[in-house]
Amino acid sequence: MTFARTYRFLDLVMVLFVTVLLTSNIASSAKIVDWGVSLPAWLGGLPLAFDAGTLLFPISYIFGDVLTEVYGYQRSRRVIWVGFGAAALLSATLWLVSRMPGEALWQQSVGQGAYDAILGGVSSGGIIVASLLAYFAGEFSNSYTLARLKVLTHGRWLWLRTIGSTLIGEGVDSLLFVAIACLAGVFPWAIALTLVVTNYLFKVGIEVLFTPLTYQIVSLLKRLENEDYYDINTNFNPFHLEAQAG
Repeated sequence: MTFARTYRFLDLVMVLFVTVLLTSNIASSAKIVDWGVSLPAWLGGLPLAFDAGTLLFPISYIFGDVLTEVYGYQRSRRVIWVGFGAAALLSATLWLVSRMPGEALWQQSVGQGAYDAILGGVSSGGIIVASLLAYFAGEFSNSYTLARLKVLTHGRWLWLRTIGSTLIGEGVDSLLFVAIACLAGVFPWAIALTLVVTNYLFKVGIEVLFTPLTYQIVSLLKRLENEDYYDINTNFNPFHLEAQAG
């Protein structure tokens, strides 16, 4: 794959994006958080419990917005695939480790049960499928929506693009992840609606809260990179990996 030009900060943004993705995947499997907060009674009184990865995962969508807004959909697509491969490698590695025999003293002090309880979710078939499919569909929905909105709005109203794309991308991600994870027995169906609603509200809320910071990062990168890409003639097929020349 040949690029017509190089960028000073694209690799840095990609590394941060992948780091957030992998960290949130581990945290999602490790713990369900409940701060004892619920929706108001007139909204059903649903308890707002969430998987711990939700604390960090929305940041990956902010990085995704920055990538698409500054560098364009096709370069963002490349980064999304890098993240997909890294997540698959993480899951495969943890699965392989879980199948290896444990040393005797380790078994006494820690034990296979503790490993399976904390990291087994990341390496189990159900959570791998749920995480990768939700990530794939959500990130590409987010990037596609932002890129199309940028052209339609002629580059105006960045807040509309970042929040609007997150509403769609995070919705797709949350529904797919929880549904597949529950089907695979990773999460109980009894908390499925709680997880979907809480994850969605929290993720969108983070995007809205970080909008001023997103503006600053996008403005800075556009100036430093001398780039503000518009996806006018872009091939949006997620499996078409050739990058734009501009």
